[in-house]
Amino acid sequence: MKQLLIIFFTVITFNLYAIEKVDVLIIGGGASGTTAGIQAARQGAHTLIIEEFDWLGGMLTSAGVSAVDGNFKLQGGLWGEFRNKLVAHYGSDKALASGWVSNTLFEPSVGAGIWKEMANKEKNLNIWLRTSLVSIKKINAEWEVIVNKQGQQQTIHAKIVIDGTELGDVAKLCGVAYDIGMDSRTVSGEDIAPQKANNIIQDLTYVAILKDYGRDVTIAKPDGYNPSIFYCTCKTPECLSPKEKKRVWDCKQMMEYGKLPNNKYMINWPIEGNDYYLNIIEMTPDQRTEVLKKAKNFTLCYLYYLQTALGFNTLGLADDEFSTADRLPFIPYYRESRRIRGKVRLNVNHLAKPYEQSEMLYRTGIAVGDYPVDHHHGRYMGTEILPDLHFYPVPSYSLPLGVMIPEKVEGLIVAEKSISVSNLVNGTTRLQPVVMQIGQAAGALAGLAIYQHCNPSEVSVRDVQNQILDAKGYLQPFLDLPINSKHFKSLQRIGSTGILKGIGKNVGWENQTWFYTDSLIKTKEFADGMIVFNKYSKPKLQGEKVTIEQAINQTYNIGKILKSKKLKSINSKVFKTVVRKDWEYKLGFTNFNPDRYITRLELAVLLDYYADPFNLQKVDLKGNFINNKSKQSILQ
Repeated sequence: MKQLLIIFFTVITFNLYAIEKVDVLIIGGGASGTTAGIQAARQGAHTLIIEEFDWLGGMLTSAGVSAVDGNFKLQGGLWGEFRNKLVAHYGSDKALASGWVSNTLFEPSVGAGIWKEMANKEKNLNIWLRTSLVSIKKINAEWEVIVNKQGQQQTIHAKIVIDGTELGDVAKLCGVAYDIGMDSRTVSGEDIAPQKANNIIQDLTYVAILKDYGRDVTIAKPDGYNPSIFYCTCKTPECLSPKEKKRVWDCKQMMEYGKLPNNKYMINWPIEGNDYYLNIIEMTPDQRTEVLKKAKNFTLCYLYYLQTALGFNTLGLADDEFSTADRLPFIPYYRESRRIRGKVRLNVNHLAKPYEQSEMLYRTGIAVGDYPVDHHHGRYMGTEILPDLHFYPVPSYSLPLGVMIPEKVEGLIVAEKSISVSNLVNGTTRLQPVVMQIGQAAGALAGLAIYQHCNPSEVSVRDVQNQILDAKGYLQPFLDLPINSKHFKSLQRIGSTGILKGIGKNVGWENQTWFYTDSLIKTKEFADGMIVFNKYSKPKLQGEKVTIEQAINQTYNIGKILKSKKLKSINSKVFKTVVRKDWEYKLGFTNFNPDRYITRLELAVLLDYYADPFNLQKVDLKGNFINNKSKQSILQ
């Protein structure tokens, strides 16, 4: 009897200790899961990341896509931190521009080491590698998650879960509604979307990281090898009917596309290269493993073609990158996944004309992107029926907070590529810098929800945005001021109110949005912006442009209403003393002259300092201004 009691209490004690309790659980240590974990931990939340494979970083590392696309001029937040550490590792900014596809190329193993170092510095963050999800369910206000941790079953209780998986698997298990494939234009409202919806997704790729061994390292001919599939991957005598006539490159130049530091090469070539069509989203893990063997074999066939037909026989799979038996990455590069139905859905119209939509989603921005809408469908049989989506131009854009919050499931935040966007928009939000920012915003949202003891859907948009700004991240994609500028936050805040707006454009390859900080503010633009605040009357301003005196008068008036307190009246004495002192010492400007015309930057900083409309006038997830219950809102 005594022995039975000992065994009984031993089992009970073991079970108690087997439950890991955390504030925030992130399932998937990919590009977004990693940044989510770091950000949530920095905000004081007890955070755990579980990752199925050996590395953090996802597509940046485990998938081998170590050539970063986009946001070179918008290096904010953890994306900027990560890139700065790459520069420090390789010795210079120039060293990262080793190939022509990107300004940021690196060895996947180096990226994985940097993420590991960054994560290990966070005392509130734990990492469980080689850990996979078994089940997840909601019990009262907490999630109960069963995982397989290196062969042992483990139970986790978490207040908030972030889905950082590559394909949105957690969202599905939690009962979140989602879409797969292309949207109908009648539903999405996008003119370039297909007439009818379909389940076609983008090609995936098993990337190969090659190393120059200086000797012949040609692999054995893979099963099913057919060289004709690759004839038009670059300019060859056999290339007679290329799918993309305007994009057939010289073969040597093609290989330089993804050249990495230390004489390595990233093979992720979209033009009749190693892209491969598979829609595995709804398959079981075992089914996925089996069919992905075809994608691996396809990449090996492509490597064999490069070595034998094109003569690159000294290049072979790197033996110092991935610890896999076949030297291929841990996971393929997934370009598309489930797309949840969130509190809001971002479509291409929001990107193209953000200020002309019924939903002012730009006001809720928590990340920015500048890459074109880029879809890979080259290996899908029947591409002739698909819209041409190669680099559809949009301005640089803001990503709204509500795309991460499911419509009906509380306590869950969805990150990575499974956010609530249209199929078209996924072609730009899937890129690495945007996904890293999505993760950071997810971590900020989770950290605030823990601190405020509420659901993520109840956290103020402005609170999340302030966390992003404090972390040196972007809300608006303005190219005028870098994050180290003393006026950066003011510009980001005022841009997020809509009083003053940016102007987007395309310049060659680049998608841009400019605030035009040094331009003079025109009277009509100022009056139109101010009426957003004052619904009773339009400001009466004289002249074509606005003077400093006019701007300060109007800004003071807004401050009186928003702050519900009396400010000093504007008179000559105030101008000579208080305002002049503020202008030079608090606002950081020079050349104070009340009669001088004011610039857009000066006005933005004035508004931010005296009226603080960003913080005093809240917005909901759709960008609508929220009425203050204590007084009638002056904003519409």
